[in-house]
Amino acid sequence: MSVKRTKLELTWIGKENRPRLEPRILLEDPEKSYHAKRRVTTNDQFDNRLIFGDNLLALKALEQEFAGKIKCIFIDPPYNTGSAFEHYDDGVEHSIWLSLMRDRLEIIGRLLSEDGSLWITIDDNEAHYLKVLCDEVYGRANFVANIVWQKRYSPDARIAISDAHEHLLCYAIDPSRFKKLRNLIPLSEQQTKQFKNPDNDPRGPWKADNFTAAGYRPNQMYSITLPSGRSVTPSTGRCWRVTIEGFEKFTVDKRMYYGPNGDSLPSLKRYLAEMAGMVPWSWWPHTEVGHSQEAKKESYDLFGADAAFSTPKPERLLYRILQVATNFGDIVLDSFAGSGTTGAVAHKMGRRWIMVELGEHCHTHIIPRLKKVVDGDDPGGITEAVGWKGGGGFRYYRLAPSLLEKDSFGNWVIRKNYNAAMLAESVCKLMGYRFTPSETVYWQHGQSTERDFIYVTTQSLNRSQLAALSEEVGPGRTLLVCCSAFRVAADAFENLTLKKIPKAVLDRCEWGRDDYSLSVSNLPPLPEPDPDQDEPDTQGHSRKGAKKKSKGDKKSATLFGEGGGG
Repeated sequence: MSVKRTKLELTWIGKENRPRLEPRILLEDPEKSYHAKRRVTTNDQFDNRLIFGDNLLALKALEQEFAGKIKCIFIDPPYNTGSAFEHYDDGVEHSIWLSLMRDRLEIIGRLLSEDGSLWITIDDNEAHYLKVLCDEVYGRANFVANIVWQKRYSPDARIAISDAHEHLLCYAIDPSRFKKLRNLIPLSEQQTKQFKNPDNDPRGPWKADNFTAAGYRPNQMYSITLPSGRSVTPSTGRCWRVTIEGFEKFTVDKRMYYGPNGDSLPSLKRYLAEMAGMVPWSWWPHTEVGHSQEAKKESYDLFGADAAFSTPKPERLLYRILQVATNFGDIVLDSFAGSGTTGAVAHKMGRRWIMVELGEHCHTHIIPRLKKVVDGDDPGGITEAVGWKGGGGFRYYRLAPSLLEKDSFGNWVIRKNYNAAMLAESVCKLMGYRFTPSETVYWQHGQSTERDFIYVTTQSLNRSQLAALSEEVGPGRTLLVCCSAFRVAADAFENLTLKKIPKAVLDRCEWGRDDYSLSVSNLPPLPEPDPDQDEPDTQGHSRKGAKKKSKGDKKSATLFGEGGGG
């Protein structure tokens, strides 16, 4: 993937510190996976993934298999409103947030396909810093738009200037390709009503479109005689939108309109039947894509008053994003899954999806919600708009524990509960091999090319065992052997490369770390709020005298460990 880089650079405390991530394997839990009892349509999607675990480690776990394959990534990260850092210097908390975002954005960039796009919801607390950070990670030329989503439709009189919007930053790996392949937005009922047929045109309803264009082009500066006999030319600073030859073609085709009396400036008929849709633009009003209260009602209807999610996104917002950025069967990823809106919408739209969530609401909210979607028992959101009847399914995965652990002497050893299959898959991933175990050849656990294989075992291999293995591999093929020990010189066999485990992987990453989020539980406790003062909620809105959170306010125990509310 080639991305244009710029010299623009954002500096913050601790920027030079980068995690050395272990590429974990994913373990399926069949009891939590769920599929429809029968096919509803031939287009049902069953290979969706719900991953429980730290989202940075999960992104790293996905990288080998999905690099360059994800069509659309949507993330709704924590907005860094400051509530988790009240006793900390602003520069420190801001820097931590930037580092957490940078680490995730870099892997996200490697997962996106050449025609893929990234969409990030964010509010004013970090929107402008995030824009500069994304410019640095992806290249300023890869910025597509800052879309303004109208999340509220009435002002909040309790604050100086009421916030009505959130930002939706969009980046593309190849903006020119994205422009060619992105979808138009279907006309709404209100837009369709703008098309009329006052002259009984046999081609049906139409709308008059401006026949001038900005600028001066000599071959588009000519005089037009109206049916009334009056001659007109373009106004200052404008020209006709086509040459005189183009105008004559439109005239012959009876596409020119001059008003009911034939004396108005020329306009061009745009027929409803020929409208494929509208070009997306950067203003998304709540009437088109929903608002926060709509999202909360959806959450209330799904989970009930006591368990409703505090800051969800409306299904219509995700619908618009996927409508523009994806097509049927494309893969959609959300690594801050929240209440599972992205997966629910993608599923109903026939997209494949991957979601990552660390919070317990992965089990209390996301799984029950997706089961309803699969069973066709979710009547809310976009269900009616897309005609969703149920079907498909998903697989539930959790991140495997770290491959290595320390023994009683402080030495790194292979974790005891790793079985042979887990060990082979994990070492394959660490060594850059695809895990493709053969059912007939015991030493083929994975491969990097058609002729290069890997064999993983905890055995200590002697010369006779290695000689027999070398003979089986034969000339023209090579085999990387990862074992606990070997009793020959490392280059004793031309077609075998011998490595000791865990020694061969010790320096590849940091081991035993399961959490790459900022643990809020380790911060100093916040003082009890004054019941007579407003307390900001997780999105920065005030709540009068909120001494404790409601049952439905699943405040994250970690920053970046859980979703932002999708």
